[in-house]
Amino acid sequence: MSPDFSNVSLVILFPFLGFLVQALFGKAIIDTLGTKIGRTVCGALAVLPIFASFLIGLGLTGQLANLGEESRSAIVTFFDWITLKSISIPFELRVDPLSMTMVLIITGIGSLIHLYAMGYMSDERDYARFFTYMNLFVTAMLILVLGNNLVLTFMGWEGVGLCSYLLIGFWYKDVANSKAANKAFIVNRIGDWGFTLGMFGIVVLMAANRGSLGITDSRWLSFDIILPYAHQILENHPAWATGIALLLFVGAMGKSAQYPLAIWLPDAMAGPTPVSALIHAATMVTSGIYLLTRMSEWFVASPLAMAVVAGVGALTALIGAITAFGQTDIKKVLAYSTVSQLGYMFIGCGVGAFYAGMFHVVTHAFFKALLFLGAGAVIHAMAHDQDMRNYGGLWKKVPITFWTMVAGWGAIAGIPWLFSGFWSKEAILGTAVNSENPYGFAGLTVGAWAGWVGFGVAFLTACYMTRMMILTFAGKEQRWRIAHAVEHAHDDHGHAHAADHHEDHAGHELSPIFFASTAEAEAEQLALQEDHHHHLDEHHEPHEVPPVMWMPLVVLAIFSLGWFGYLLYESPQFSLEHWLGFAHGHGEEGHHGPVSHTTLLLISAVTSLGGIALAFALYWKKLPEREGWDMAKWNPVQRFVGGRGIDITGFSLSVGNMLGSLSKAFDATIDFVVNGVGMVSKGLGGVGRLVQTGYVRAYALLMQIGVILLVGYVILTIMMRGMQ
Repeated sequence: MSPDFSNVSLVILFPFLGFLVQALFGKAIIDTLGTKIGRTVCGALAVLPIFASFLIGLGLTGQLANLGEESRSAIVTFFDWITLKSISIPFELRVDPLSMTMVLIITGIGSLIHLYAMGYMSDERDYARFFTYMNLFVTAMLILVLGNNLVLTFMGWEGVGLCSYLLIGFWYKDVANSKAANKAFIVNRIGDWGFTLGMFGIVVLMAANRGSLGITDSRWLSFDIILPYAHQILENHPAWATGIALLLFVGAMGKSAQYPLAIWLPDAMAGPTPVSALIHAATMVTSGIYLLTRMSEWFVASPLAMAVVAGVGALTALIGAITAFGQTDIKKVLAYSTVSQLGYMFIGCGVGAFYAGMFHVVTHAFFKALLFLGAGAVIHAMAHDQDMRNYGGLWKKVPITFWTMVAGWGAIAGIPWLFSGFWSKEAILGTAVNSENPYGFAGLTVGAWAGWVGFGVAFLTACYMTRMMILTFAGKEQRWRIAHAVEHAHDDHGHAHAADHHEDHAGHELSPIFFASTAEAEAEQLALQEDHHHHLDEHHEPHEVPPVMWMPLVVLAIFSLGWFGYLLYESPQFSLEHWLGFAHGHGEEGHHGPVSHTTLLLISAVTSLGGIALAFALYWKKLPEREGWDMAKWNPVQRFVGGRGIDITGFSLSVGNMLGSLSKAFDATIDFVVNGVGMVSKGLGGVGRLVQTGYVRAYALLMQIGVILLVGYVILTIMMRGMQ
């Protein structure tokens, strides 16, 4: 019986229907059934479509797995979408191991995050609006990974950009949240510029070479056309190969937050915690890795572009890890850890180990979703206070949250063999250290440098994540009982700093500019006063989250353990390298090199355990004074990378300003040339207008002058020859 992939459209259709139901009927359902039952029904109608897509994706993956390795790809075309004279872009979906891997991550983890959100957002007034955006987000992400051409991918690309803007700015009445949403939207547009130009470059190359290669299919942007011909086209156009690969990488930098375009991701914490989990774990930030893996044939054609990808990934991993040490907001620590882990994934792609990059996408999706949802459970238990300096000794208060987060911590810290992150990180760094590339310095290739930097980042990651766990869960001090007094005894900035770290999902400071009239502002103020407000003080008693919130934590924790990483790395049946089809291609570059596998494993173990040991030595006894509420006593370096208003993102802003200045200079140069050409043309036109009077006598006069000049020239020439 031949496989049937025609129902792949349902994978997208179900979340889209969920979006329509939430948008059109969500509020009516809540108003009709009452707040409690209505929100439960509304939430269930948001979760079920995502879970249904997961089940369909599971079935499609099973059919795919039963086929031979060479046959695991199918194109399902639905209708002609865009047709120009010589190019056609149908609405077509692609079912292959890469797309289905992403589908299972997006819908599987996405449905868990939706389930968690039913509890986390239960007090939210705009409950239906939240799930409207969430369902639409998942729809756009599925279009991105299932589209069989770059235009459909770009359509999903823009869709997740729009939804991230809506979700990050969900509490739009807070000016800071609105600014964070705007920043994410604008920075991503810079990446889109690169993606678009890269796509145009591919069209130009395909059009220029279709005759010589005998390409008769007009679907020039479809993956089943551009990937098989990539090598033939690019081997004679190295400059084009580098240019297109770098432009596509700029697009990936925007979506996957690589420096200098990483500045939007930490600010994305302005959205509700489930949004942070969805963006950081299962969807948007992995788009760039997906794009590079999908277009791997076009990247390997340019060693220079590969070196740039690895170098930028290493730089991003290092900056993200260092910056995490300066954070006291538990979500900000996780945000910078995401930036750092994304750098790992790009290192993998940059050294040709695309499967290793995707491997880390898979394990990271589980343990990062777990860490964010766990952080949300802590925030929920701590009256929505996000400052780790106000925590301490919580492991007895929230035991389920604690033990599940231990699994996430072990995975991201890379504890050897016991947790999934160890296996995927080892796959990337082991390949990078032994990678080959013509570009390098001091006797090492760029990839090797990136690998060694990655080991240093692994040490830092183990240290700052252990710091987060100790400050949150360990110790005998329950610091929230003394934080209020300490804050008032101290500074004028500590209190403000703590206030910044308070996620108030019930209401926000009144911002008159968002209201059309004074009456509306007064009505909003009254509504805010009626809301249930949380207060963290010495009398607060933390409590465990309800089952709807801790059940997803348990599932994610199980998949963050070492057995999952081992299966995807070592198991012949479930090896991700074989599943994605890289086992016999460029995915194996650097597996065998000067540094042995045993040595690499030993280095991985030492960096991970060393970082954990250092953190225990620094933070186990109590909150160090140099990281307490009084930031004046902080280490200058930590104050620089994490203090209020002194953020490392200033580096990115400086680069952005520099790029802006260069852009202005470029614009001015272009304007000067264009205006100059216009002025010269205008001047010549003016001269021409003097002689184009329309009077016959004027033309006769000009002819006479011309004849006189011509005769004079002839006479002068004859005289000159006579003199010779």
